[in-house]
Amino acid sequence: MKALVEYLNHKNIIFKSLKEILPKELGSRKKAALYLGVDLKGYYALVMELAKKSRVLRKEAAELMELHAKAEKYLDSKITKKYIVIKAPLCSHAKAMLEEHGWKVWHEG
Repeated sequence: MKALVEYLNHKNIIFKSLKEILPKELGSRKKAALYLGVDLKGYYALVMELAKKSRVLRKEAAELMELHAKAEKYLDSKITKKYIVIKAPLCSHAKAMLEEHGWKVWHEG
């Protein structure tokens, strides 16, 4: 988590609090690290970290966006900012789909 906080700090994104949510709590079997943060203005933000060897395709991007909806229900509040750090090969269509739905995507293939 410390590496993620430093990475976000390098991108000038600072949170008052950052708490990990297990995907199992949201009813998912995804191997993604989910963090719920509160930025300095008081808005909720979801930070997702995904590291794997296989390519991230559009179908999986849709599943990741579904995790955002489940996190909003879990929190019972609107999550306005959405960030995802992908450490895997990324399909250009999947990246475009995520960005189209308001996600800030950082790809480290």
